Amino acid sequence: MGTDTTARTHTDPTATDPAATDPAAERLRRWRLVLGADPAERAGGGLAALSGADSAMDRALEALYGGQGDPAAQGSGPREAGLGGSAPRVARWLGDIRTYFPASVVQVMQRDAIDRLGLSALLLEPEMLEAVEADVHLVGTLLSLHKAMPETTKETARAVVRKVVEDLEKRLAARTRATLTGALDRSARISRPRHRDIDWDRTIRANLKNYLPEYRTVVPERLVGYGRAARSVKKDVILCIDQSGSMAASVVYASVFGAVLASMRTLDTRLVVFDTSVVDLTDQLSDPVDVLFGTRLGGGTDINRALAYCQSRITRPAETVVVLISDLYEGGIRDGMLKRVAAMKAAGVQFVTLLALSDEGAPAYDREHAAALAALGAPAFACTPDLFPEVMAAALEKRPLPVPDTAAGIPAAHAP
Repeated sequence: MGTDTTARTHTDPTATDPAATDPAAERLRRWRLVLGADPAERAGGGLAALSGADSAMDRALEALYGGQGDPAAQGSGPREAGLGGSAPRVARWLGDIRTYFPASVVQVMQRDAIDRLGLSALLLEPEMLEAVEADVHLVGTLLSLHKAMPETTKETARAVVRKVVEDLEKRLAARTRATLTGALDRSARISRPRHRDIDWDRTIRANLKNYLPEYRTVVPERLVGYGRAARSVKKDVILCIDQSGSMAASVVYASVFGAVLASMRTLDTRLVVFDTSVVDLTDQLSDPVDVLFGTRLGGGTDINRALAYCQSRITRPAETVVVLISDLYEGGIRDGMLKRVAAMKAAGVQFVTLLALSDEGAPAYDREHAAALAALGAPAFACTPDLFPEVMAAALEKRPLPVPDTAAGIPAAHAP
């Protein structure tokens, strides 16, 4: 099943008539909702006609996914919109799908309606924004339309974006702070550690000369321990975010994480977005909504130029983590981009490349550039929002990154 049947396969089995008590009738009902009406049913003679809530669900699905003319053409050519151009009619349809489908399915159907039926222009109307189910993808669409929005719609759009951002912060902020705030600063070694802070591997290596063969043990004359992060700024973090249209979801998540990191006293966080130009949004990090509306989704990509700017802002290379979030489709100088990454790493910068920061699957990305970065010791991989705190903790502590086994389908040679 393709996109056309994605929403149909998630219909609510409880919203049925008595046929649900008959297993054979229930199977027919489910297949009918998945596949849509056949020619005989459209002519009024179908054997699997629906009624009640099932009929209403089917009408909502047919308005979005139903084809015109020969049903055999479904999935093989362009489809006609069933919603029409009337804003009130679309508003009613949005209300219907919220009534009959769970929020996750509503978001899929909204996304398909925007992509397939060209409803982006309707999102410029406040009543439309109030009717939609807000999610990360909708935020990306609104940001891409921001410049075209009339003033009467902008406040509604900000309210929608703020709701999504606040929901993401509730989900992600606590874990991010818990993962990073109390983390051991493994680069700061102390000679009189508490027992729980002893780095046993380094302690043993430092005392191998004191090995006693007869007792098969090492006498630890000198203890090496981890020093816990001090309250003063210990690390610099630069988030460098590709704001091309394909990176919309990553921009949303990165803005939220940027605001969370900026709120931590142990980190000095800078947020830079780029397409063919570079914009530093660090002074807006206190409010991720301001950051998002400061972006400009779409346009080309000049990674080399963005990295040049980030490189110019590095004052403590050994204490700096640079996170590049990009699909690596470079429109600038490829060799210049790779040379900058190599120079930063040679200076001691921890460099992380995320092909995507989202809940989506493997992204499209430039495999040649990903392989070149991996050869420099900067593996590129896709990262979910839930994994991001662990990735940052590993980078800050200068230990191997927790690269997922199936990260973006990257071959083993691209992994660290």
